[in-house]
Amino acid sequence: MITKILQYKIFNDNMGALFESIDNFEKVHIISGNPEVLLSGLENTVLLHNFTSGNSIIIPDGIGTVICSKIVGKPVKEKIAGIEVMDNIVKKCEKDNEGIYLLGSTKETVDMCNINLRTKYQKLNILGSHDGYFELDNCENILKEIEAVKPKVLFVAMGCPRQELFITKYMDRLPCKIFMGVGGSFDNIAGKVKRAPKWMINLGMEWLYRVIKEPFRIKRLSSIPKFIIMVIKYKNKQE
Repeated sequence: MITKILQYKIFNDNMGALFESIDNFEKVHIISGNPEVLLSGLENTVLLHNFTSGNSIIIPDGIGTVICSKIVGKPVKEKIAGIEVMDNIVKKCEKDNEGIYLLGSTKETVDMCNINLRTKYQKLNILGSHDGYFELDNCENILKEIEAVKPKVLFVAMGCPRQELFITKYMDRLPCKIFMGVGGSFDNIAGKVKRAPKWMINLGMEWLYRVIKEPFRIKRLSSIPKFIIMVIKYKNKQE
């Protein structure tokens, strides 16, 4: 089930159905469909092609996307946070003895993320990790390492749109089944940034908590009204 927002098909079901859908792919790019990410696709034809391809699933991650689904008259069943999808993928990989690879953030953060994941999921097979400080067009050593260890899942934490550009550029080459840009999730797992309290998440106010904790994010909030206005204008033209 999907909700069409502009050129995008947004996944419209629960977490269980999402994983059933993922299982049907040979390769899949899971896109955390918040307004910032979706706008990046509208501004880059290469990203837009990837985001709208048959090998991508866009999850409704962000209050702005949830609001837009209501504007177009087909509300999503629930907001699906990227970090929760990542957590569920990690649990499944531990259970099925499938490997993951962590790419992005600083070396200190990705190393701590590695340690904390191994502590929490003691049977988890983390096949490798690397920080995100490299040139996208000059990373042959990283690509060869990922090719050699063959993880089922590649988590990329390099911020939008860099992580999406990396996945789009190398998805066909790399031997992974699941590719997912996870933004600041490594910081959360590493213990550098705490997630919002449950009541704020339930009220759709996680964005406010993150801005309070990380004021630099305030500039990125403009993507929410910008995207909502685009959706309203598009809907009005269709009527």
